[in-house]
Amino acid sequence: MKFAKYHGLGNDYIVLDPADLGRGLTPEQIRLVCHRNYGVGSDGILLGPLSTDECDFAVRIFNPDGSEAEKSGNGLRIFCRWLWDTGRVGSEEFTVLTAGGQVQAQVRESGKTVTVEMGRVSFESTRIPVAGPSREVLREEIKVGDEALTYCAATVGNPHCVILRDEPTEQDARTLGPAIETDHRFPNRTNVQFMAVLDRANIRIEIWERGAGYTLASGSSACASAAVAHKLGLCDARVTVHMPGGSLDIAIDEDFAMTMTGPVVKVLQGTVSPEAFDQEV
Repeated sequence: MKFAKYHGLGNDYIVLDPADLGRGLTPEQIRLVCHRNYGVGSDGILLGPLSTDECDFAVRIFNPDGSEAEKSGNGLRIFCRWLWDTGRVGSEEFTVLTAGGQVQAQVRESGKTVTVEMGRVSFESTRIPVAGPSREVLREEIKVGDEALTYCAATVGNPHCVILRDEPTEQDARTLGPAIETDHRFPNRTNVQFMAVLDRANIRIEIWERGAGYTLASGSSACASAAVAHKLGLCDARVTVHMPGGSLDIAIDEDFAMTMTGPVVKVLQGTVSPEAFDQEV
């Protein structure tokens, strides 16, 4: 099974072309390929390009636990870079269909940077979804153990819970993130961001990613957090989002349509041996 591996700010994905794969992938196989000891190791798998009449390309995004994600900002930048590397796109804009909606993208700087128009962020509970009456989910309270946290929820095609924090830490993400991800308020589970506003143009986040765990960077998390900060009047419409793996530039339109720009690095390409799939993990 041929593959290519890339990372966006330390958030790494394996790209698999269905034409090379020759068969479907089971959740067990996804978990094995993503396993960092028994497989190639990654934060997820990008399966594409898939046939579609709606866009130029389509891709499916899988988490390392075998579940499917609606959208991934880093994953989309990586997939777009792979399209450029394989000669499917040039410097022109093109569209990609995900389970979380259509995006428009452009590869820049000979593949080093990719810009993706991620779509419109919504804070509406029925769209995210968040349990309870229809409302914009802003500055609500969630309890984790004995700790009361202030959160906002948003969707950019996938669900996010943004926790307002003076000093977000990796410990926050690792200890509080799992409980928030699976809280009863979030019927589809949720990605979790712990956010500090640094100034009108900069925020910092730590991330617990649904289906993946602690993550060095996340494009959709960066978009959701920037949108929340702007919605609350804490940031302007152009925000640099700082994460452990690096920074992304986010532009917010007046209707909360998000444009993300950031780097992609190609790591390696190779072949997974059939023997690898004989393991039980």
